[in-house]
Amino acid sequence: MPPPPLGADVQTQVDEPPATPQQQILDPLSHGESSLHSDIDAKIRAAEFLRFDDIWTNCANPGWRLDLERNVFIDPAAPGAVREQFRTLRSRLYQVRDKQPLRSILVTSSLPGEGKTFVANNLAHALARQQNCRVLLIDADLRRPDLHPAFGAPSSPGLAEYLTGEATELAIIQRGLPEYLCFIPGGNKPENPAELLANGRLKSLLQTIGPVFDWVILDSPPTLPVSDALMLAEVCDGVLTVIRAAQTGFDSAQKSCQQLRDKNLLGVALNCAEDGAAYGTYYSDELKAGAAD
Repeated sequence: MPPPPLGADVQTQVDEPPATPQQQILDPLSHGESSLHSDIDAKIRAAEFLRFDDIWTNCANPGWRLDLERNVFIDPAAPGAVREQFRTLRSRLYQVRDKQPLRSILVTSSLPGEGKTFVANNLAHALARQQNCRVLLIDADLRRPDLHPAFGAPSSPGLAEYLTGEATELAIIQRGLPEYLCFIPGGNKPENPAELLANGRLKSLLQTIGPVFDWVILDSPPTLPVSDALMLAEVCDGVLTVIRAAQTGFDSAQKSCQQLRDKNLLGVALNCAEDGAAYGTYYSDELKAGAAD
């Protein structure tokens, strides 16, 4: 059963920057594992040190053309209440992070068409609109990558090319806004997405570049048709699942949440509810409880 809507008395964090850490210097050698492929080890050793400034300066800047209809923060027709819901969700994620480690968040759904990509995209923008907040958005839905149209960005090289060893970290990362928002598209659709996600290279990527970002948001395939989301959840700190009002069946939503329960399920986003049906109204379970504690 979907959780109850957020109360009107919930405090939201409105575009006020959190305390930002000092410039981080990451030594990739400290994140190596014996299971990593030898070619990855060689690249890590060659990199020596990785800074956010290195990523920002050397990554691709293809010249994004944001799609107004997919971004509530730049669409003049988007209701203000929808933007506020994303700010509320952002604020609650910070409240959860006060109590537990939380940097990488997987956004998924039970079935296709429930709005997970829309939520992942706008959550990333909500986070990046804070001053000096460094956000990385990754399209990890290799079966149906659909984040790049929201940015008007090229779809490749992307995550698929990195996982196959055809592209480096800096080759797949894009930027294009004044805010510190970086984006990794899905790339060309591979024939073996599940095998690529399980080969260890995504974990290496998150260990290598993840710590220089404040938040890493991953869009994944839905949980019920394929196993990709469950594998992705293993390398993320928490999971947010999306269900669509008047469309997602109770059994599907319940089964999806049960599968994710031991994957640090943070909460549920109810999309296209009530008067926000044109875009979505967002509610949460664990996130609401965490805010109230």
